[in-house]
Amino acid sequence: MKKVLWLIVTVLVLAACGTTNEGKKEEVYQTVDLKDIETLQMKGDIVLDVREIDEFEDGHIIGAINMPLSQIQNGDRTGLDKDQKYVVVCRSGSRSKMASEILFDEGYDVINVSEGMSTWQGEVE
Repeated sequence: MKKVLWLIVTVLVLAACGTTNEGKKEEVYQTVDLKDIETLQMKGDIVLDVREIDEFEDGHIIGAINMPLSQIQNGDRTGLDKDQKYVVVCRSGSRSKMASEILFDEGYDVINVSEGMSTWQGEVE
């Protein structure tokens, strides 16, 4: 009887130590709306546009820098500084989320933008 009780307690303890959120990774970086970008830029945050080079050259937020998601996925962080806060934007919000996850996991201070340049109403250069 003691062995059965011990086995039940052990199973319950192990189950309590399992993952939460059905194994999904919990976001721990901030996500903001497009309307917040200009305020963040005024605070000194840099807009990091993760669209491909040709998309960026067709028009981007004034002052933004370009580092395509493909470059981030390949491990190239040339020009990024872990002491700088980046506001990560793309066309629709998907690539910026992927880039934010990668960079955040590597120790970069990032804020993801939930929407993208497809709905940006501000000035572009």
